[in-house]
Amino acid sequence: MPSWPAPPLHWIGHTGNVNCIDYSPNGYHIATGSDDMTVRIWDTESGAAVGEPLHGHTDRVRSVSYSPNGRRIISGSDDGSIRIWDAEIGAAIGEPLEGHVGGVLSVAYSPDGRHSISGSTDKTIRIWNTGTGAIVGAPLEGHTGRVRAVAYSPDGQHIVSGSDDTTIQLWNAETGAAVGRPLEGHTGWVRVVACSPDGRHVISGSDDGTIRIWDAETGAVVGDPLKASTQFVLSVACTPDGRYIVSGSSDKTIRIWNAETGAAIGNPLVGHTEWVRAVGCSPDGRHIVSGSDDKTIRIWDAETRDAVGKPPEGHTQDVLSVAYSYSGRTIVSGSKDGTIRIWDAETGVAVGGPLEGHTSGVRVVACSPDGRHIISGSYDRTIRTWDAETGAAVGEPLEGHTGGVLSVAYTPDGRHIISGSSDKTIRVWNAETGATIGQPLVGHTAWVRAVACSPDGRHIVSGSDDKTIRIWDAGTGAIVGSPLMGHRNYVFSVTYSPNGRHIISGSCDKTIRIWNAENGAVVGKCLEGGTEWVQAVACSPDGRHIVSGHDDGTIWIWDAETGAVVGEPLRGHAGRVWSVAYSPNGRHIISGSGDRTIRIWDSGTDNVVRSSHHGQTEHAQPDAEGWVRDSEGGLLYWVPSGYRTGLYSTSPALMTIPLTSGIRSVSLDFESLAFGTSWMHIFNGA
Repeated sequence: MPSWPAPPLHWIGHTGNVNCIDYSPNGYHIATGSDDMTVRIWDTESGAAVGEPLHGHTDRVRSVSYSPNGRRIISGSDDGSIRIWDAEIGAAIGEPLEGHVGGVLSVAYSPDGRHSISGSTDKTIRIWNTGTGAIVGAPLEGHTGRVRAVAYSPDGQHIVSGSDDTTIQLWNAETGAAVGRPLEGHTGWVRVVACSPDGRHVISGSDDGTIRIWDAETGAVVGDPLKASTQFVLSVACTPDGRYIVSGSSDKTIRIWNAETGAAIGNPLVGHTEWVRAVGCSPDGRHIVSGSDDKTIRIWDAETRDAVGKPPEGHTQDVLSVAYSYSGRTIVSGSKDGTIRIWDAETGVAVGGPLEGHTSGVRVVACSPDGRHIISGSYDRTIRTWDAETGAAVGEPLEGHTGGVLSVAYTPDGRHIISGSSDKTIRVWNAETGATIGQPLVGHTAWVRAVACSPDGRHIVSGSDDKTIRIWDAGTGAIVGSPLMGHRNYVFSVTYSPNGRHIISGSCDKTIRIWNAENGAVVGKCLEGGTEWVQAVACSPDGRHIVSGHDDGTIWIWDAETGAVVGEPLRGHAGRVWSVAYSPNGRHIISGSGDRTIRIWDSGTDNVVRSSHHGQTEHAQPDAEGWVRDSEGGLLYWVPSGYRTGLYSTSPALMTIPLTSGIRSVSLDFESLAFGTSWMHIFNGA
C-alpha cells in the first residue's frame, strides 16, 4: 500500500457530531447519522447531499447500515427505536421498530438482507425481520454492560457484539445462543467490532486505546494489540481485500494498519478537528471515509494523496429517466444528480451542458410532440419546461404538488401536461401558461408513480403504490370505471398501446400486465420472466412489442399479442434499469440505469449500439461468444461470460471490465498489444 494521503475536501451539512457512516454496496453513496437526529445521504464523487435530511428520530442517531442490495438504510437512535428508510427517495418505510428499553447504539443488516440486528444500552441484542419489522426470538442476553457494537459474520451464521463490560461475544445467528466464552483482553469499553472479509478474524477497538484481532473460531487473540492511540478507539473497518485495518480515534486522527503484521502504515491521517467517530472503506478499496465530532465527513484518496476531484463528465448519479425527441435525433435524460442532459442519438455525444435548475433529483423527463420543449419532474416538487434547442428554462417552475413529482406526460396535442406525485394526486397543467387546470385528480391512496395519456387524448391512466391503475376522463377529471386491480405490489410504470386499445403496466411484483383500455379487463396472462422488480415499460411504435426494464439490470422484450419473451434478455447495465423507451422508428431501444449510463440497443438484436459512460462512447463489445475483435474481424481477446455485463471502453485501446456487479472494475490498456505475427517483434527485442 502506498503512503497515505493528505486531508481531502470535507462535506458539511450535519449540524451535530457525525456518529456513524456506511457506504452503499455499489459505492456511489454514503449514509451518515448525527447528533442532529438526522440521517443524510451523500454522493461519493461530488460530495453533494442527495435529497433532504431524513427526519424521524427524536434523539441522536448512533448507527446506520445499508441493506446488501442498497435499497434500504436502517438507523438506530438514542430514542430507543430503529427506522428503515427507502434509500432512493429518502422516505421512512413503515413504523419504527421498537422493543429495546434503552438507546440503540448499533445496527447491522444480515448478508442476505432478511434480518437486522441491534445493540442497546439495555445490555441486549435483538434480531429483527426486515420484511415485517417483527422481533425474531428472544433478546440475546449475557453482556453486563451496554452493547455498543454489533456485526454479522460474512456467512451470516454468527453475530459479534462488543460491550462496556470490556468483552466481545459471538452468538449463533439462528438460535441466539452464545458461542463459547466471552473474548477477554480489553481493559476499557469495547466501542466497535468488525469481521474480516474472509470471516476468519474479529477486530475490536476499545477505550483502552488498542485494537485487537481475534481468531473467530477459537476466540484466541492473534498477535499483540495494535496500540492505536493514547486515547479511545472509536471506529474500525477492514479494506475489502482484508489486508488493512482502518481506525478512527478520539485523538482526531485516522490510522491504517497491516492486518497480518499489525504494523502501522505511514503517518496518521490528520485533518479532523474533533473525535473521529466513524470510518469506512469504499467497496473498491480506493477511498476511506471518516466522520467526526467536527460535524464534517472527509474522503481520503489512498492512491493519489489528492482530495477527491470533481465529478466526471456526464451524469454523476443514477439515470432515472430517458426519452427520445419526437424526431428521434436526440435523447433526453434526467438524473438523481438534479440535471437534465441532451445527447445525440446517433453518436452518443452530449449536446451542450447539463440543464440545471432543479434542487433535487430529476425523476422523469418527456419531450413535447412538436419537439420544441422538454419537461422534467423532480423530487423538489416542481415541473420545469426547457427549450429543447437552447437548453434555457422556459418560464417559471410549475408548482402545486406537495410531494415529489414522479411522472409527467404531454397530451398528444402538446397543449397540456399531466403529472403524478407522491402527494397521491394527478394534476393537469396548461403547457403554454403553466397554469393548473381544474382541481387535482384525487382517488389513489398512495404515491402516483406513473401517468400516461391515451393516443386520442381523451383519457389519462395512472399507476400507484396502492397497487391499482386508474383511468380518468382528461376533459372532466372524473374517474372512469373502477380501479384496475391485479398487481400484488406497487405499480411503477404505465403506458398505452399505440392504437389506444390496451394499457400496459409494470410492477414491483415482478410482472407486466396488459389491460383492455375500454372495460379494464385483464388481457391474457401476466408477463413473467424477470427475477426482479419491473421499473419501466414501453410499447413499440407498431404495437407489436413491449420492452421492460428491471432491477437486476436486464431489459426484456415481449410479444405484445402472445406475451412470449422475444429472444434473450438484453444485458449490459451494471445497475437497475430505471427507464426504457423506443425510438420513433422502432429500430432502437434506449435505457437509463443506476450505473449512471444510457445505452442504445438495436431492437431487432441483442446488440448494444452505443453507450454513454460519463459522457464517453463505447467502442469495443464482445460478440455472442465473448470475443472482442479488431476492425477487420480478427480476434483480440476473450471476455468470460461473468464479466461481459457493463463492459465499456473510453478508447479502442482501453477496456474497463466491471467486477462484482459493477461495484469494482479493472481497466486493461491494449495500447501496446501485440497480436498475429507482431508478437515475434517482442520476442526479438524489437
